[in-house]
Amino acid sequence: MSTAIRIGSRDSQLALVQSHWVRGELQKIYPDYDFPLTELKTQGDKILDVALAKIGDKGLFTKELEVSMLEGTTDFAVHSLKDLPTELPEGLTLAVVTERENPADALVLHSKHKGQTLGTLAEGTVLGTSSLRRLAQLRHHYPHLVFKDIRGNLNTRLRKLDAGEFDGIVLAVAGLHRLGWADRIDQVIPGDISLHAVGQGALGIECRAADQPLIELLQVLNHRPTEVCCRAERAMLRTLEGGCQVPIGVSTSLEGETLTLEGMVASLDGKALIRDTKQGLASDPEALGRALAESLKDQGAGEILANIRL
Repeated sequence: MSTAIRIGSRDSQLALVQSHWVRGELQKIYPDYDFPLTELKTQGDKILDVALAKIGDKGLFTKELEVSMLEGTTDFAVHSLKDLPTELPEGLTLAVVTERENPADALVLHSKHKGQTLGTLAEGTVLGTSSLRRLAQLRHHYPHLVFKDIRGNLNTRLRKLDAGEFDGIVLAVAGLHRLGWADRIDQVIPGDISLHAVGQGALGIECRAADQPLIELLQVLNHRPTEVCCRAERAMLRTLEGGCQVPIGVSTSLEGETLTLEGMVASLDGKALIRDTKQGLASDPEALGRALAESLKDQGAGEILANIRL
């Protein structure tokens, strides 16, 4: 294996912070290797005037990185795991899942609303989110609030908030922490209000499936408890035939070798919301994910998702 191992990354500030963290950790462990970084712009980074759900989500933030690996111009890519589709292109594999940051959602408010929470905001307060998952759950619990689509990276969204285009926005706690903006969080939204996205808070490292020496080298960054939880979550999402832009939420915990997975499917108007929980063995997280998905389907999740896809 070459001593130059090439990393592919989206060119957003958050993606680069994440990729530089991976590179720094690897450089400390493998000082004899070089890890040059290639920045790429994905389709999701280019199309900013259309709601994510209307673009389609087949590799929206990953395709260009995957093409680069398959063509041999990069060796592995660092993703926010929540952006990585559950079905990967032939020849690629998810090699590593890093230790998870807080996977919760966060409410960030305009300065005029400081000190408030979702439960105290007045009727008609305008909140921005690009996530159908967040939208559906928040509409379910707070039908008196107004929700509008917001696109762009975290810097852009915060700038729009501060300019007064929104009263508040909903973002991932993990992203705000990684960029050093935890002080902007007004409320960490509890799980009984908003279950998080599949893989949220974790990084996924994707590489060529045949590149076994690289896969073995990267294992130093794999965090088994997070990997097990995320494998269960991704199996649930895959079985529901849901993508990154559907109102499906999860929460997972691992106690010893017992894995607990909670899942949610909701209609876009928030009026129909199905939640269920199952337990299984950490040795077979995919089986747990599939079982929970089938249980949700039995309770009507399939019909909800079919109506959303129409």
